[in-house]
Amino acid sequence: MKDVAARAGVGLKTVSRVVNGEPGVTPDTEHRVREAIDALGFRRNDSARVLRKGRTASIGLVLEDLADPFYGPLSRAVEEVARAHGALLINGSSAEDPEREQELALALCARRVDGLIVIPAGDDHRYLEPEIKAGVATVFVDRPPGRIEADVVLSDSFGGARAGVAHLIAHGHRRIAFVGDLPRIHTTAERLRGYRAAMEDAGLAVSGRWVSLGPTSPDRVRAAVTAMVTGPDPVTAVFAGNNRVTVTAVRVLADVGHPVALVSFDDIELADLLGITVVAQDAAALGRTAAQRLFRRLDGVADLPSRTALATTLIPRGSGEIPPPADG
Repeated sequence: MKDVAARAGVGLKTVSRVVNGEPGVTPDTEHRVREAIDALGFRRNDSARVLRKGRTASIGLVLEDLADPFYGPLSRAVEEVARAHGALLINGSSAEDPEREQELALALCARRVDGLIVIPAGDDHRYLEPEIKAGVATVFVDRPPGRIEADVVLSDSFGGARAGVAHLIAHGHRRIAFVGDLPRIHTTAERLRGYRAAMEDAGLAVSGRWVSLGPTSPDRVRAAVTAMVTGPDPVTAVFAGNNRVTVTAVRVLADVGHPVALVSFDDIELADLLGITVVAQDAAALGRTAAQRLFRRLDGVADLPSRTALATTLIPRGSGEIPPPADG
C-alpha cells in the first residue's frame, strides 16, 4: 500500500478509502490511485482485513433448488450487492429438505460467513438463534422463518393469486382449478388462500375436486390437471401455483382437445411467445432487497426485524383470457 500511495502521490488513508470503496476521494485522485494499483499489481489482503475488522467479507445464500430458473435472478442480485460491498457470495441448495437446509446453514456459519440469506425449507429456525446472537446477520427471503423473529423479504403471494384468479373470473370462468406445491410451504398456503379469497369474493363455491396440492413432479401434476379438465364437471380454467406446475400444465392442456384457460403464478421462459398469462414476481428485487437488508445489519443497523412484501404483476398474454365454453 505504501508503494501505491507513493506512486499516486497520496496518503495511505486515501489508498485505503479507494480500495475499500469508501467516500471522500475525488474522481481524479481515485483515478490516480487505481492507475498505481494496476501498474504495481496490488491486491487487497483480505486476511488482514479479517484480523482487523473481525469479518470475513463473505456471506452465505441457502437456496431451495439451484436448478430452478426462479432462483437465478435472485442469486445474481444477491451476488451483485455483495460484490458492491466487497464481499464474496457462497451458495448452496437445500433441495427442499429441512435437515439439509440446517446442515448447510450451520456449515456456512462454521466457515465464519458474516451473514446468511436463507430461503426456508423447514418451519423451525431456532437452530440459528445462537449464530444470530453471535453476530451472524440473517435475512430470510421468499418465505418467513419458523419460530424465530428475523428480517424477511417476500412476494405478495396472497394478493398475486387473488388477482390472477379474479382475472379468470372476470373472463367468465366459474369452475377454476388450483394446482400447487406441497401444502406445508408458505407460498403454497398463501396462494391457495388468495385463490379461495377470489372465489369467495365472486360468490363461487370451491369443489374439493378443483384443488390439488403435492410435489411438483411432472407425473403428479399431469395426473391432477388431466383429471380436472377431462373428468365429470370439468374445470374451464387452471391457476398454476408456480413455474414448475405451469410447465407441466401447458403440456397437458396442449393435448386436451378443447380450450382451457390458464394463469401461472410465476413467469416462465418463452411465456411471452407461448401467450401464457402470468402473475410475475420480481425475483431480482427479492434478492436485492434481502441483500441490502443484510448489509444494513452488518453495518450496525439494530432496528426491529422487518417484514417486506413486494408487489406482483399480472401480465395478460392470452391464455388467461380464453373464454369458457357456452355451458361453462
